[in-house]
Amino acid sequence: MPMFFGGDPIWIFLTIGALLLSLIASGMVKSTFNKHNKVRTVGGRTAAQIAREMLDANGLSHVEIVKHPGTLSDHYDPRSQTVALSQSVHDNATVGAIGVAAHEVGHAIQHATGYVPIKIRHAIFPVVSFGTRFWYIFLIAGIFLEMMNLIYAAILLYAFGFVFQLITLPLEIDASARAMRTIVDKGYLVGNEVRGARKVLTAAAFTYLAAMIASLIQLIRLLMLTRRR
Repeated sequence: MPMFFGGDPIWIFLTIGALLLSLIASGMVKSTFNKHNKVRTVGGRTAAQIAREMLDANGLSHVEIVKHPGTLSDHYDPRSQTVALSQSVHDNATVGAIGVAAHEVGHAIQHATGYVPIKIRHAIFPVVSFGTRFWYIFLIAGIFLEMMNLIYAAILLYAFGFVFQLITLPLEIDASARAMRTIVDKGYLVGNEVRGARKVLTAAAFTYLAAMIASLIQLIRLLMLTRRR
C-alpha cells in the first residue's frame, strides 16, 4: 500500500506537474473566453442564431438548440440530438460565444456524417462512465485484499478512460477546424474577430491535452504498480 501511495520522487513531481498543467489549462480557457466574450461582433447576430444557420445549412434542421445552465457547459448531445449552449453563449453576439457555438455545431456535423472517432467515443462511453466512477474502488480493494485480478481490472477500467481522452483530443481539434472554416467562409466573423475565436478554441483544446497528459501519467503509474508487486 505505501509503495503505491508514496512512490518515487519523480512520480510525485510528475503528478504535481500534471495537476498544475490541468489547473493552468482550465484557467487559460476561462480567461481567454471571458476576454473575447466581451468583444461584440460587427455582424451583431447571436451565437444561437449563427448556430441555427450552420445546422440548417448542413441539413440538420432537426437538431434543436437549447439554453443550458452554467458557464462553459456547452456541449452536443448525440442521444437527444441537441446543441446545448450555456447562458454566457446562447444569447451573446460576441466573438467568444460564436466561436464556442460553432464548435458545438461542428460536433453535430461529425455525428451526422458518421465521423469515425465520434462513433468510437460513443461506443466506449458506457464503459468509461462506469470506470471513472469505480476504478479506484477496484484498486483499493485489490491492494488491501492483495488480489492482482482486482488491480488489473482497475487498470483496465482506467485505461478505457485514457483511450476516451486520446480519442477526444483529435475529435475536439476537428470540431474546431470545422467551426473556423465555416466562420471564415460564411463571414460570421471578420478580421481580428476570427483571430479571437481561434484563440478561444485553441485554449479549449489545451485543456483536453492537459487532461490526456495527466491521465497518461496516472496510467503509467498504475502499470508500474503491477511490476512492483
